Amino acid sequence: MSIKSVFAIPFAKQVTKRVLKWANNPHETQEKVFRKLISKAKNTAFGNDHDFKNITSYSDFKNRVKIQDYEGLRPYVDRIVAGEEDVLWKGKPLYFAKTSGTTSGAKYIPITKDSMPTHIKAARNALLFYMAEKKDASFVNGKMIFLQGSPVLEDKNGVNLGRLSGIVAHYVPQYLLKNRLPSWETNCIEDWDTKVNAIVSETVNEDMTLISGIPSWVQMYFEKLIEKTGKPIKEIFPNFNFFVYGGVNFEPYKNKFESLIGKKIDYVELYPASEGFIAYQDSQTEPGMLLQLNSGIFYEFIPATEFYDENPTRISVKDVQLEVNYVIILNTNAGLWGYNIGDTIEFTSLLPYRIKVTGRIKHFISAFGEHVIGKEVEKALNDSINETGINISEFTVAPQVNPANGLPYHEWFIEFENEPENLEDFAANIDASMQAQNVYYFDLIDGKVLRPLVVRKVKKGGFHEYMKTIGKFGGQNKIPQLSDNRKIADVLQHFLKA
Repeated sequence: MSIKSVFAIPFAKQVTKRVLKWANNPHETQEKVFRKLISKAKNTAFGNDHDFKNITSYSDFKNRVKIQDYEGLRPYVDRIVAGEEDVLWKGKPLYFAKTSGTTSGAKYIPITKDSMPTHIKAARNALLFYMAEKKDASFVNGKMIFLQGSPVLEDKNGVNLGRLSGIVAHYVPQYLLKNRLPSWETNCIEDWDTKVNAIVSETVNEDMTLISGIPSWVQMYFEKLIEKTGKPIKEIFPNFNFFVYGGVNFEPYKNKFESLIGKKIDYVELYPASEGFIAYQDSQTEPGMLLQLNSGIFYEFIPATEFYDENPTRISVKDVQLEVNYVIILNTNAGLWGYNIGDTIEFTSLLPYRIKVTGRIKHFISAFGEHVIGKEVEKALNDSINETGINISEFTVAPQVNPANGLPYHEWFIEFENEPENLEDFAANIDASMQAQNVYYFDLIDGKVLRPLVVRKVKKGGFHEYMKTIGKFGGQNKIPQLSDNRKIADVLQHFLKA
């Protein structure tokens, strides 16, 4: 046993104790964060424009600061990008995290000297909670891999610019550098196929104990390892026992993952975003992720059913309820105010506050008034997968409004690892779950406005080929799991299995 693993568990216990202190005093914690944010930003351009000096309560704040997305804040962000200081937050940011927006083109999300440490600390604490709960820190003795974007940064008027995962790569603690893979040179490779092949070569003979990344890209890495060695992952990496992931609901991919690994393992879910590290899984037995109330973010919530109303309900954490689908709104120590990140969440616990991500407010299907959301399609697919033992690689759903024949329907594009014996029965199982979950969808089927959903089989590697055609192959890019239009579906027609 190494010195690192000997001291890791006592340290993990100390940290979890400190975290639970604020987690069990959530309202006081958020009030302190709120007042600190307002105080530090009162002399910024945004603070002056919105009279922060006279804000004394959350009610005052709501009256002065509207809910907005990147486009709403863009005039301020553009000033920061141009080199101006004290615009949204004190001084200039340390970094811009570059993300791609559907309407905004490239987005430049500021990361400040106040917000950067919260990204690092939250990721670290997720691992420490796992150590403390399992009373096992042996993974720190082996090699760890984080499948991420290139750490190469550009200069944007004196501020470093890059992908969040690439920025975070510069903050690996010194004591983990010897354990970290891939090498810096490999991590800087831009082409994803080339990069994954290089990672396979660097790691295939190592004692990998921790692997982290978006599931679909880690799956690709596993498949290349198996192709190279002819062995399951458990034989290649016998000490690999838990996987850290974020960005998607893992359940539909879990069967496939465990078939590649060859055994059941533990999982730790993270909820990082360029705008802030929002939550992480703090327990292997309790559902949901611990909401980061002490990380420089003051949270607001709007019921998803009201989001597009003229005057939607807008509340702080103390007024939320269980099992209500909320749009999550951020106010951060990077200077994002009333910021709609685009995600929807539900609370799974109110003490401590734990959440699960249910989808994207813009990712839904309501071509006929059915109001289908991500959580519903994920559950329906997972129900059918669990019943049949089928494994999938990827999927997405879109409406077919103008079919050549018959009634309209929802079209499911699925890349199977092992196909169901009867595709129509598999589709019927999904449809039954959808009808049971969503009364609007049930009524449309029952009223013969829609016919039951149709499953299209995407060829092996078809989703990867699709991502290449749109220039988003690899890294932190993800396929939307449902859309209210045919933009993705029409292109996927070219990648169907014959």
